[in-house]
Amino acid sequence: MFARLTPMVKNLLLITVAAYLIPSILGWNNVNAYLGLWHISSLNFQPYQFFTYMFAHGGFMHILFNMLGLLFLGPMLEQFWGPKRFLTFYLITGIGAGVFYEGVKYTQTIPMKNKMEAYVANPNPDDFAIFMGKYVNRPTEDLYDFIGAYSENENNRNYISQSIGLVETVYNRVINVPMVGASGAIYGILMAFGMLFPNTQLMLLFPPIPIKAKYFVLILGGIAIYSQFMNSSGDNVAHLAHLGGMLFAFIMIKIWAKDKRNFY
Repeated sequence: MFARLTPMVKNLLLITVAAYLIPSILGWNNVNAYLGLWHISSLNFQPYQFFTYMFAHGGFMHILFNMLGLLFLGPMLEQFWGPKRFLTFYLITGIGAGVFYEGVKYTQTIPMKNKMEAYVANPNPDDFAIFMGKYVNRPTEDLYDFIGAYSENENNRNYISQSIGLVETVYNRVINVPMVGASGAIYGILMAFGMLFPNTQLMLLFPPIPIKAKYFVLILGGIAIYSQFMNSSGDNVAHLAHLGGMLFAFIMIKIWAKDKRNFY
């Protein structure tokens, strides 16, 4: 059941939906390349993307579920805090989720970058096979054939040149995928709702059963952590951003709770 639509939630819904629909209508297919949050090592990275990525989405279902989360849970928090504090919370958790995502991803890609640079400096079949085995989720038959041929012709300049190009391509694919979506802020809203109204009954969509907010937060947080550590092939969901949004929300709630004159 939806709460009464509040002014700031309405504005955020309108801005986010407009940012999705207008480029689609006008045929601007590459708008996410400008609004999305690129890896900090990418040449496409710009600081403003920590803000704009929240208003870009990868598809209809992506924006639908994010906006449903905002519509379900946002109004009650806005009524509790007021429009200004709710907007502050939304933006800080969204930006914080992006910062958390970038920070963790950067530390994760440092070893990969080091291995790539070491290989370029000293290319050889064994290290090439190790690099590809570690960083290519689904090696193709052609890649296996190339590894075999390279092993038999390790001093061949063509094979060396191609192997360097392949190693650089694999690395660039990792750092040149932009993150988009308001999920970090939505997970922040979910965390806040669970902390402030822990025993409120929420009605799930799938399956349509009631669940207390505190348990819903624990379940989704657990799923995000599990999914991040499993890191299954083909999973393009930014679980780190979900965790980052929840982390920043937790910190903000604890800080605001100390100032009871403004919090309550």
